[in-house]
Amino acid sequence: MRGIIYLALFGGSLLLLSGCWDRVEVNDLAIITAAAIDKKEDDRIELSLQVFIPKAMSSGGGQGGGGGSGEPVTFVSSYEGKNLAEALSKLQTELPRKVFWGHCHIFIFGEEVAREGVQDHLDFLLRHPQPRERAFVFVSDGKARPLAELQTQLENFSAETIRRQANLGVGLKTTMQKLDEMLASEAQAAALPYIKLSTEKGTQSDYQYPHIVGTAVFKKDKMVGTLSLAKTRGVIWLKNEIEEYTVTLKPKNINGDISLNPVSTHVTMTPHIYNDEWEMDVNIRTEGAVVQNRTTIDLTNPSSIQLAEKAFQEDIKNRIESTIHELQQELDTDILDFAKEFHHKYPKHWRSVKNRWDEIFPQVKVNINVKGNIRRQGNINESVKSREER
Repeated sequence: MRGIIYLALFGGSLLLLSGCWDRVEVNDLAIITAAAIDKKEDDRIELSLQVFIPKAMSSGGGQGGGGGSGEPVTFVSSYEGKNLAEALSKLQTELPRKVFWGHCHIFIFGEEVAREGVQDHLDFLLRHPQPRERAFVFVSDGKARPLAELQTQLENFSAETIRRQANLGVGLKTTMQKLDEMLASEAQAAALPYIKLSTEKGTQSDYQYPHIVGTAVFKKDKMVGTLSLAKTRGVIWLKNEIEEYTVTLKPKNINGDISLNPVSTHVTMTPHIYNDEWEMDVNIRTEGAVVQNRTTIDLTNPSSIQLAEKAFQEDIKNRIESTIHELQQELDTDILDFAKEFHHKYPKHWRSVKNRWDEIFPQVKVNINVKGNIRRQGNINESVKSREER
């Protein structure tokens, strides 16, 4: 009887072992590293995939955008369709390997596509089981395909260059999941990094490189305008996402300037409604360390520190005020989550205005309070300029 029980348990356990019946070998995959989506004629779209070439790296890796022999490590395959699903289906027939999205860290929408609306394309990417929701999403200045085709100087392929820029916090970090959340939020507004392909003149030949130049602003799923990189910094401050960033300030009535690197920031937004007047209190607490002093003031002197801190606070406040003014009065788009804050604190008031938030948002009075402290003066107390003038 004991033997029969053991045999039954062993036979039952075999049913739980699924094995690797659906395994696909790496050699059978076309590994996608970036995807570019552009608008074509007759309301068609073009899907361009940057495909990794494994044999180009087989000699130990490449430098300067190529393999060990100087050959590129990626190529771009494109196809048109009525939508992404059709374009991908047609493109797959041109490739000898099965398309694999697992390593695609970059999705770039051409500006024409962005202005017409990205919701349908995002719907396909989120429904598909392979694309990563943590992949970064961008909008290109013009067509997106040239960014996928670019052979970069420092990294092996352009997708890696763009991904590293995003991770460094040059602009906003917007993933596919975050984009979906923003479009479904109370304000139905979103912000994507705005990327451009620029040309630099070299000693031997010109070369092109991608760089983030600002922010593409979306109302619902359509791009309505852009913010400069300077005003993007204001958005980053308000979203409490500031990282490595240097602020250069000029104290009043002082020659020269001081550069600070913020070491910590904390932002809180508190909404208020007084007699149908909507207000938002923005409180910013930040600390900075001196990285360069081109003035003659002695930062060990408490009065000099106060002078520098005042200039620090005014600089941040001016940046944020300029950003909020453009969002309220020119773009009329709430990418700062004001709607979310009012909804949480005043749910009854929110229900009465949620369908006309576009009318309310430009009228919201924003009160900005910045408290900036200089905690470290660097390894030297006295600037070089002040020592020279003694």
